[in-house]
Amino acid sequence: MKNTIKIAVIDDHLIFLKGLVMLLEQDENLEVLYALNKHTDLLNSIKIQSPDLLITDISMPEINGVELCKIIRKQYPEIKILVMSSYTNTISSKDIDGYLLKDTNPETLIESIKKIVSKNEKVFYKDFQPVENLDFNKNIVSKREKEIINYIGKGITTEEIADKLCISKRTVETHRKNIFNKLKVNNTAGLMKMSITLGLIDV
Repeated sequence: MKNTIKIAVIDDHLIFLKGLVMLLEQDENLEVLYALNKHTDLLNSIKIQSPDLLITDISMPEINGVELCKIIRKQYPEIKILVMSSYTNTISSKDIDGYLLKDTNPETLIESIKKIVSKNEKVFYKDFQPVENLDFNKNIVSKREKEIINYIGKGITTEEIADKLCISKRTVETHRKNIFNKLKVNNTAGLMKMSITLGLIDV
């Protein structure tokens, strides 16, 4: 077992980020190397000093956590990855070593970190159901599909969307069907949840 587990943290919510760092640093076996809110800063920092574990959110601007995990897994396979998110079931278990919700109690978080790094175990919250065989990235939907997603999120009807975009109702319905298929969702609630997670919708 390593004496000190070196951790990198990335999250765009600064209050959560600072609170998490304070929590982790209370344990003498954990050391936070850096806590950042931009993926570019993270990737530059890793080149200088590599952590044992990366803790990341899924929903972030510029790049979503799903993409980030794939990048880290490919370029730095030795780094363990723990996702902490308010969203459930948005990533393949192949790309990460653990997934906990942000309301996880501190004791469980600390214990999970040590299991992942020191015991090479995978740790997921109780009801975690991985989304396998999906390749979420910035180009998963087209520019027009993203427009439609945002209109749907605002509660605008199919007829109104057609009028705004100067296209037929049938075309809007086709786009909607394609969007649902691409994001593997079955209803509007699922669409909004996945779209926010992946940064496809303006909130």
